[in-house]
Amino acid sequence: MGIARDVKKAAELVGKALAARQAKQEIARAIAARPPHPPRGFRIAVYFADGAVNMYQLRQWYRPLAELARTHPVVVLARNATGAAAILNDDEIPVAYVPGVRDIERFLDEQDIRIVLYVNQNTRNFQMFRYGERWHVFINHGESDKMYMTTNQYKAYDYALIAGQAARERLSRTLWDFDLDRRTIEIGRPQADHYSGELPYAPDERTVVLYAPTWEGDRPAAHYGSVATHGEALVTALLATGRHRVIYRPHPRSGVVDPEFGAANQRIIGALTAANAADPQAHHVYDDKPELGWQLAAADVAIVDISAMVYDRLAAGKPLLITRPEDPAAEVDEGGYLSACEWLHAADAPRIVAEVERVQADPEAAARLQHWVTHYFGDTTPGAATARFHAAIDRLMATWDDWHARSAS
Repeated sequence: MGIARDVKKAAELVGKALAARQAKQEIARAIAARPPHPPRGFRIAVYFADGAVNMYQLRQWYRPLAELARTHPVVVLARNATGAAAILNDDEIPVAYVPGVRDIERFLDEQDIRIVLYVNQNTRNFQMFRYGERWHVFINHGESDKMYMTTNQYKAYDYALIAGQAARERLSRTLWDFDLDRRTIEIGRPQADHYSGELPYAPDERTVVLYAPTWEGDRPAAHYGSVATHGEALVTALLATGRHRVIYRPHPRSGVVDPEFGAANQRIIGALTAANAADPQAHHVYDDKPELGWQLAAADVAIVDISAMVYDRLAAGKPLLITRPEDPAAEVDEGGYLSACEWLHAADAPRIVAEVERVQADPEAAARLQHWVTHYFGDTTPGAATARFHAAIDRLMATWDDWHARSAS
């Protein structure tokens, strides 16, 4: 049995290696078929070392980056073949496939990269940090109170663009000897200025509820996912009323670690399909598309887990409920919005209809919500965050000019 298991494992590894080699060859051919990048044509690079499974971290930045590129041309440096293929297929932003360190160096020699932006904490980011004479800037892929948001890895970057006062306070509590005033710049949530997408249904009198849970997490401290603890009960209750429309947007990694979590996710998807078959006017939505925007704007109430989705929705300034993790080992930072949010416990999931009605009608809940919107994102007037993002980049460009002049002299 042991030998057979080892042989099977070896075969799987060989298969993965061959598939990876084929993917690299295919993406290399696809990029080679495109016109070459203009020499010295880019000044900003977004470094992305992940594969297609984590494309959600980059995709939410497409529109803000496209707006920025009108002033400062932007390119993505993709290290992974499946990630590069996804970016190329999206065709939203120029991409350079740089799988090896030599590829990176060759690209940097041909371009004028002054700022490198990072949307996550991939360990391969370290390979890019070796190149000086440019700013390395962490922009993250969302705002949240998860432990990920206070990692000591912030110190590896020259600067970090953060959402607002809440992020500043969170970092000041956790990072020792970190100069927040010099190394962080508040920009709000530029993505909120670019909510887009067409509604896949005709609006009617139904109350629209967005349920956007995160994945199960890869360790107890990050067990924030609610699909298996809250999800089936609350979706079942909402589907039964005939007065609600459910938009279900699960995390793309749902079930990657825990098969039962993935099975619960599939049961929810099946329930939505069955409900639409029984009532074609319901138009419940299973949303697995990469584009995020219309969901946040269209939902009357959102139900989310502790994740960046809390703050994506908070930036929209509309009612939301947050699922309380069932695992006592899950780390919950209740020093910010989570100290005054509207919690949804697993035991209350079957009574979700009453909870939805409560957060819609309670003036005190509305006042608390507005307070925290401002605390996390500052001015949320349309266009304000985009202006702050552009101002931050302009500031870094001016600082680059200053340091470049010093080096030259």
